Amino acid sequence: MTPNMQTDVAGDSTRDETATQRDLKRQWRKNAIARRKRTSPEERMEAGRKLAEQARQANLIHSFTTVAAFASMGSEMSMTPMLQALFDSNCRVLVPRLGEGTDIGWSELDSIHDLRDQTNSDGSTNTHRPQEPSNSVCGPEALKNAGLIIVPAFAVDHEGFRLGRGGGWYDRALEYRAVGSRVVAVCWPWEPADKPVPHEAHDIPVDGVLTPDGFTEVRQ
Repeated sequence: MTPNMQTDVAGDSTRDETATQRDLKRQWRKNAIARRKRTSPEERMEAGRKLAEQARQANLIHSFTTVAAFASMGSEMSMTPMLQALFDSNCRVLVPRLGEGTDIGWSELDSIHDLRDQTNSDGSTNTHRPQEPSNSVCGPEALKNAGLIIVPAFAVDHEGFRLGRGGGWYDRALEYRAVGSRVVAVCWPWEPADKPVPHEAHDIPVDGVLTPDGFTEVRQ
């Protein structure tokens, strides 16, 4: 086999593995969403309340710091109690501004009441986009100011690899995090995985996982 043939074989193998991981991600995500849809709005709010309490008990929230968080949507547990806990601790809170969907941007959130539904071209609510504030948009470098970064996840394994909403937005955003910042994934209690989460070369592992039942370090 010539060197060129060996390179072609290696390239085909990499492409096959990438395709396999992406198929697995889609299936894992589909199963996770189906399970989450069996929760009620009341359960999602109560889970959010417990999540915020666990964050306080784990000493994740430090007063007068910058925290990058997110607004929940769909069948995710409510992030309202967590965001309020950050405000109560006088934290500066950043939330994603998705732009065209791939653009990385952040806005400072001044209060819970500043979050607004995103709309489609016909004026209807876009249920596939989280709420956003109307404050000015900061570039991706804004993440360098955050000591704590809270990200959504459908699953997290022991190595810190997480299954996200899809699209790789957070993996691109996390390239701008500061050295020493702490990345924590939020998921339901049944979603931390005992087996490896499907992942690709660009996926960035998190440092810990937070559920309504507690906080666990996944990378030391």
